[in-house]
Amino acid sequence: MRSAASRLRCSLAAFALAWAGLCSASPDIEPLPVEEIAPGVHVHVGHQATWPGAQGDERAGDIANLGFVVGERCVAVIDTGGSPQLGQRLLAAVRRVSTRPVCYVINTHVHPDHTLGNAAFAALAPAPRFVGHARLKASLAARAPFYREALARDLGLATDDADIVYPDLEVADTLTLELGGRSLHLRAWPTAHTDNDLSVLDDASATLFAGDLLFVAHLPVIDGRLLGWLEVMDALARLDAARVVPGHGAPVADWSPALEAQRRYLSGVRDGIRSAIAAGRTITEAVEALANTGVDGWLLTEDFHRRNLTAAYAELEWED
Repeated sequence: MRSAASRLRCSLAAFALAWAGLCSASPDIEPLPVEEIAPGVHVHVGHQATWPGAQGDERAGDIANLGFVVGERCVAVIDTGGSPQLGQRLLAAVRRVSTRPVCYVINTHVHPDHTLGNAAFAALAPAPRFVGHARLKASLAARAPFYREALARDLGLATDDADIVYPDLEVADTLTLELGGRSLHLRAWPTAHTDNDLSVLDDASATLFAGDLLFVAHLPVIDGRLLGWLEVMDALARLDAARVVPGHGAPVADWSPALEAQRRYLSGVRDGIRSAIAAGRTITEAVEALANTGVDGWLLTEDFHRRNLTAAYAELEWED
């Protein structure tokens, strides 16, 4: 039998390892700036730019809204940034606020600006659970080679397979996560912005993390199903949220105007493409005819509007 002194040494060693896991963000890493938008709810607002950007650009990879919610027991992180390095900066921001363990890392969908910081949290001890839509793992596996290639080509960041971290807790419908004194209600949506969109509602503050189901200022991007997204927006509008954190753009309290602006844009794409198809226009003719329609007031239209029109044509060409 071990002596009391031996047991004490083992306990102290275990405590030291656990504390190292809690405080593993390097002091040399600059924390991402975050704002506490409600008690215990912290948000980093990304730049309005395209991913991954260019090497040396301060916006590189840092284009999505990221956040974390602090409970009495632990912390949940919601989206992690567009590179492992951004994930380290987000972890440093978490540690500036709280030394409680990170128990959950939640990805709202597959896109790289929301998922590639996961690796910074995978190294924690104890390790958090990684949470995502039931279809996230397959989608991320299919895209991972492209994501890694883009980081290397555009940002000079070398990554390996271990830097792509997949969910180990999947949400097929709804799931509630307990942080101690507050709960997060997760909902997996039908195909909309992507085929793996997940929203997160903090019950204590009524803050909704909508992911890219809602864009503010940044032009919405269709990577799933246009008609499905419009249907999901109807359901989103019925949620009881005091404020919403979109995937891109500033968090909003009165979020119905933002939702309506997105609805007008997506409905305009739908109606324009339907009319073009009815008129017998080819996809090229339709995109050219609609290239300058419905984009007033939006950012990054040159990057995404033609792409949206192309995706909509491919979807609507065969509808009944």
